[in-house]
Amino acid sequence: MPPGWEPRDHLFVDDLKKNFGPTKVLHGVTMHLRRKETAVIIGGSGAGKTTLLRILIGLERPTTGHVWVDGEDMSALSDYEMNRMRQQFGMVFQYAALLDSLTVFDNVAFPLREHRKKMSRAEQRDKVVGMLNLLGLENKEERMPSELSGGQRKRVGLARALMLEPQILIYDEPTSGLDPLTSRMVDDLIEETRDRFGITSVVISHDMASTFRIAHQAFLVVQGRVIAHGTPDELAHGDNEEARNFIKASGVATDSVSRVDKPAPPEETTQVQRSPTSVE
Repeated sequence: MPPGWEPRDHLFVDDLKKNFGPTKVLHGVTMHLRRKETAVIIGGSGAGKTTLLRILIGLERPTTGHVWVDGEDMSALSDYEMNRMRQQFGMVFQYAALLDSLTVFDNVAFPLREHRKKMSRAEQRDKVVGMLNLLGLENKEERMPSELSGGQRKRVGLARALMLEPQILIYDEPTSGLDPLTSRMVDDLIEETRDRFGITSVVISHDMASTFRIAHQAFLVVQGRVIAHGTPDELAHGDNEEARNFIKASGVATDSVSRVDKPAPPEETTQVQRSPTSVE
């Protein structure tokens, strides 16, 4: 294991730096993202969250530093190996990013058709319909995205992200543009999914109420640096004045926000090893 790795780490971001020409975007970011927990990365516009997200899922290479996934260094992978690694990740986009011209079924089946070419149509249908049913979308497979509510579209996006059975789900601003009730439903869905499938969740967000409801740990990124991390309560009431001010400026009455009742799993002392999956 690399120096600094901790037993419960699923993702270990190690002194990550990213430059675009002369512009420095990330300045030595280090994060321990623990297995089967929900980590929320918060920060204002231009903080570097999007660049960090793109590096986590292998769409960008860091200038220096490393991202370790189960002890495997992503920065050392070839393009072919990176494609295999990406299948450990599922991505839930900000506005679900559904293809408007395709039915719900075809949107959810899309990853299977791209990466599981040996799977029969009957097997695909069973997997897609089964996942839609699990997520409360019974009999919605022939609907078009335009016929769904905002919350239902989020669920379809989540179903698609789960098709390849990822070990890590990354959510990009999942509650952006949603009303408070739908936002609470999405928070519940994130934690129910983590609990049901035993995955690690990484959420990029500016929604402080959501952060306090779902985060086991939160990371505050300012100008490309992690300036504070810990539980949301630790950020709100800790010694870091900048973190306290950031949370206070959100206007959220944090003491009145109740955490989703999905606790993190107990501490593990052994590292889980997974054999690489083949690319089909």
